[in-house]
Amino acid sequence: MKFNSNKRKSALSLLIAAILVLSTIMTTSVIQAASGYKVFGYVKPDINITQTNMAALITGIKVELGTSTSTAFTTATDRNGYFELTGVTSGAYTLKISKPGFLKRYISLNVNSDVSVSNQNTTVSIWPGDITQDDSINMSDVVEISKSFNSQTGNSNYIANRDIDMDGVINMQEVIYVAAKFNKTSQDYPVISPEFLPTIPAYTSTNTPTSTPMPSPTATLPQVTAPSNLQVTNNIRLNSIGYLPDQDKIATIAVSCTNFFIVNTSGKVVYYGATKSVYDNDSKKQVYTADFSAVKDPGSYYLAVANVGKSVDFKIASDVYNTPFKTVMMGLYLTRCGTSVSATYNGQTFSHGACHTNDGTLDSKIGSGRKDGSGGWHDAGDYNKYIVNAGVSVGSMILAWEQFSDKFKDMKLTMPENNNSLPDFLDEIKYEMDWVLKMQYPDGSGRVSHKLTTKSFGGFILPDQEGTERFFTPWGSPATADFVAMTAAASRIFRPYDSSYADKLLQAAKTSYAFLKANPNNTNPDQSAYTTGGYDTTDEDDRLWAAAEMWETTGDNACLADFETRANSQTIKVDLDFDWGNVKNLGMYTYLLSSRTGKNQTLYNSIKSSLISQADYAVTTRNAQAYGRPLGSVYYWGCNGSVARQTMLLQIANTLSPKKDYVNTALDAIGHLLGRNEYGRSYVTGMGVNPPMNPHDRRSGGDNITAPWPGCLVGGRHPDRPWTDSQDDYYTNEIAINWSTALIYAIAGFTTK
Repeated sequence: MKFNSNKRKSALSLLIAAILVLSTIMTTSVIQAASGYKVFGYVKPDINITQTNMAALITGIKVELGTSTSTAFTTATDRNGYFELTGVTSGAYTLKISKPGFLKRYISLNVNSDVSVSNQNTTVSIWPGDITQDDSINMSDVVEISKSFNSQTGNSNYIANRDIDMDGVINMQEVIYVAAKFNKTSQDYPVISPEFLPTIPAYTSTNTPTSTPMPSPTATLPQVTAPSNLQVTNNIRLNSIGYLPDQDKIATIAVSCTNFFIVNTSGKVVYYGATKSVYDNDSKKQVYTADFSAVKDPGSYYLAVANVGKSVDFKIASDVYNTPFKTVMMGLYLTRCGTSVSATYNGQTFSHGACHTNDGTLDSKIGSGRKDGSGGWHDAGDYNKYIVNAGVSVGSMILAWEQFSDKFKDMKLTMPENNNSLPDFLDEIKYEMDWVLKMQYPDGSGRVSHKLTTKSFGGFILPDQEGTERFFTPWGSPATADFVAMTAAASRIFRPYDSSYADKLLQAAKTSYAFLKANPNNTNPDQSAYTTGGYDTTDEDDRLWAAAEMWETTGDNACLADFETRANSQTIKVDLDFDWGNVKNLGMYTYLLSSRTGKNQTLYNSIKSSLISQADYAVTTRNAQAYGRPLGSVYYWGCNGSVARQTMLLQIANTLSPKKDYVNTALDAIGHLLGRNEYGRSYVTGMGVNPPMNPHDRRSGGDNITAPWPGCLVGGRHPDRPWTDSQDDYYTNEIAINWSTALIYAIAGFTTK
């Protein structure tokens, strides 16, 4: 770093402060070094694949050190497969090494000095094939792979944990991996002989904390000043909306640097610290993290790095998520169909006239004539309406209400119903549910149309300009089951406000549930006449969710038995991430959070254990990922929605087994979507740093306004392509209600009255 003659005084001040602080740090590190030992080593999956995929496989392997009763230390491997646990006290431990899809390995250690478990030449290997994570590679793993056989990222039946080599395809190679170690158990691993090293005297330690609070200025310690004349740079990537006072605050810097400053709007440095080098497996570059969690005072700040630049301003406040919540809720309101909408945001009014008021015509396989299908939300970048995607979207909203409504139920949102007897959040759900009710067949059978749609996608025009005929398509059992889940759960939350509406919802749920019970086979809809969104999936998970919501709303033991039978058949009880193609997590969450009696305790414990294990894995993944992404390096169509939806896993885990790491990982998921990512941009239109300007959204493409319609989350990068802010790139830049409602859930938990 070079300083001109006018800056020597500032440089000297900084040097004096640094010397005094470092002297304190060295003293602290001596105490820390004397308090325990280090356990370290290298892990590598026993699998022959490309170096690129191997780097992804090696990174984030979970390593736990504990006793027979508890886990004392947890970490994850870096891009070289290296792990390190520090501060370990003397005693007998078991080292547990685990990764989804691989056979867990247990190593007994009697620690009384530093322990080298392995080195780069003799790594600890883990065997592929234990999909079910039951410490055995057996036929149940073959069954799990068969459920996703020949699927690839983006398919509804693709499950990342089944893709052993992380190549984006589940095929014969996965079967070969299982066959190679078939019938092996965790006890079959060869014995490891760790090397117990002489303990290094404490005074030789050179460890220092990654960042240090700035000492309060005194007469002998001049105020530290940040570098001047810095410009805002995309290389400093953080949650551009801001942070909660008492939670983690971490940024990622994409170029080489050693120190950083946190500066308030008055230009005063309130904190400075050292960065930490981290390898980003996605960009294949070395990046640097800056941890300023110690800054807790409310206010506006920016992060500065000498010779690099500064970040955009961000806030620290307890209500920092209130405005984003209102913005994303406004974005959902603006997707309403069958009515005119209007909202002013950042000085620009977004509006259109009443649209699709003639919905819709009955498909000839249903009957003849027309039926009222107006209302609801436009699904995504197109204007059609799909029950399966409505399911996961409404499910997310209802879960947000049941968990967090005390935080936001009195919040006034952008909508015309502000002055009625319902909370605004419920008004928005009701607008969708009024349409959902119309999707039942007119014959009273309980069957539910899969979608209401044009025969092919329309052009980029405003919705009130689209006059193409739209049809109720034939029924499908997944849509019918999702209908049951939505109506049953909605009945529950509307009952305190409108009992007659709640009764209407529940009666509709019971009718369709009875039809499903009488017709137990999966039935996919006949969509041969339509080329719009397929949302094709099997109904196993949808029926499970339906049974859970029916039981929670009614207390019916038959519904409970239905759910528990289906849940018992699921080898993996809770998935790390999910979307419309597999909604079993929603059913599992309802069961776990229910206060009803009569639950099978063994099943409950199994589901809870799976939930906690997946939440812990999300935390471990977040800690190892350069940008704090709890989904790691897994990408597929709409994965930004899944990152937001992972907050459900974490928030429910925190409800059942409180842990601050769950809360901070959920916040990092939000932060990733709002700017702390490899692009240094927000993924939400109209919000945060350099947000998307050209989403695949027919409203934004059809109006004469430069800015896109606000409050919508775009899908994010794809396995085979980066995110591009282009209207034509529906792979990575489309909007959708299932992604926006996932973000609504994510933010809802951090709003405040």
